[in-house]
Amino acid sequence: MGLISFIKGAGSKLFKKSEAEKEPDKGAVILNHIKSFGFQTENLQAIVKDETVILTGKVETVANKNRIVVAAGNVEGISEVEDMMSVMESKTEKQAKPQEPEKQFYTVVSGDSLSKIALRVYGNANKYPVIFDANTPMLKHPDKIYPGQVLVIPPLD
Repeated sequence: MGLISFIKGAGSKLFKKSEAEKEPDKGAVILNHIKSFGFQTENLQAIVKDETVILTGKVETVANKNRIVVAAGNVEGISEVEDMMSVMESKTEKQAKPQEPEKQFYTVVSGDSLSKIALRVYGNANKYPVIFDANTPMLKHPDKIYPGQVLVIPPLD
């Protein structure tokens, strides 16, 4: 997928530290954050270099690959995610099912709602549940988005 940009000052505040604490292992913190969503992965690793997270390993589906990218990027202090993950192939699906296409991403701006975004990208505000579903479990409620957050925008079937 490559390099995806995020807004450095927006997102979950995972890197809390006091004066007395040493610098946290940001890669481990982001990896724990990703694992908290319960994605099926194999050898997933997150390495943080400056403001960039490099993700490697295997994930179950393209949809979850995109969810992992936005989970890692929507963290305060992270401005880019380099996606080097691959999708696991099951023996029964290798030739039976075509690969799901990569998704596009959208950065939320002030005044946005999922229905406004759905209207902009799909031409129909009532398609907001498609965007919500593509971003769960990171999104807990359709009204809980914030400026700077990057969302997965799946194609309509």
